Amino acid sequence: MVDVLARITEYREARGWTEYQLAERSGLPQSTISSWFRKGMMPTIPSLEKICIAFGITISQLFANENESVSLTSTQRKLLESWSRLDEEKQAAVFQLIEKM
Repeated sequence: MVDVLARITEYREARGWTEYQLAERSGLPQSTISSWFRKGMMPTIPSLEKICIAFGITISQLFANENESVSLTSTQRKLLESWSRLDEEKQAAVFQLIEKM
């Protein structure tokens, strides 16, 4: 079973967000997010949907293990389709740009 709170923390920290920033981006009260971690509570499905929207991922991605296939959001699908049309030189340039952000 996936530790949902640990996964939320991983996604949040990967973006360099505080709990407050996650609350702002998800539209949830920061006190709600804080209480999940203090009390070890499982967020509701509507709350998880808001969290996933903030992260730009699907709920299936949040719950997926590393080796499981997941469905992509329309934005992710569009990004991958655009990526596949780039030659190696342009892909390297995109990686350089991302690393500088």
